[in-house]
Amino acid sequence: MNTFSNTPEFFSRNSLLRDKVAIITGASRGIGAAAARLFAQAGAAVVLAARTADSLNALVEEISAAGGRAVAVPTDVTNAASVEALVARTLEVYGHLDIAFNNAGVGAPNARLIDVSEEDFDRVVDGNLKSAFLCMKYEILAMLKNGQGAIVNTSSVGGLIANYNRTPYISSKHGVIGITKAAALEYAPEHIRVNAIAPGATRTEMIMRGYAGTEEGQRQLNAAIPMRRMANSEEVAEAALWLCSDAASYVTGVALPVDGGYIVP
Repeated sequence: MNTFSNTPEFFSRNSLLRDKVAIITGASRGIGAAAARLFAQAGAAVVLAARTADSLNALVEEISAAGGRAVAVPTDVTNAASVEALVARTLEVYGHLDIAFNNAGVGAPNARLIDVSEEDFDRVVDGNLKSAFLCMKYEILAMLKNGQGAIVNTSSVGGLIANYNRTPYISSKHGVIGITKAAALEYAPEHIRVNAIAPGATRTEMIMRGYAGTEEGQRQLNAAIPMRRMANSEEVAEAALWLCSDAASYVTGVALPVDGGYIVP
């Protein structure tokens, strides 16, 4: 039976996540904020999590004014009780959870391994890897009640390859891909898909405050990317949207580079 349709509704972007409920962490800025707008545009009710309440509330107002559904839940994703409360609030407001985009994360100063403090290592691993573990733990518990779900974790090209002087970051982002693959295998029989995206250099506030904030820094970054430019946050969010949608219904356990060809060589 041919299930394709040529009706405008079938091709509408607004139907891609219709009737879905999505948690997005790290939603106050950058890729997370772009995903919040994109997921809401695609029809999802979005639950926005970050530590900064003011930024979240402003984004909720923006999405609501455009006709979307959104709620803000200030959350510390490195704290189990805070993450558990995030999922509980989602169920309280919307009744179920279908999608999670675990995007929250932290950067790290450049330093050789022997110069990295234990405190800095713990901070980066907690912010990038432990946070993914805690989020998935409570999200999957909610999704098991539905009998289905889709999770996307944000890793990095640094989770696929290594570079100099970034041991905590590289370790944590490799760990995100490892925990993604482990969870994908465990929960595939329960119809819960778990994938990761691995963004390359992206024009976010975090990266533009650092090396890419200078003209020379941008020139060198662009020269290292086969497409000769950094990504926009929206381009990375598009990859997460696809993996979260039913369009990727047979995809699980992958780490999708979104990097302009950076790791192809």
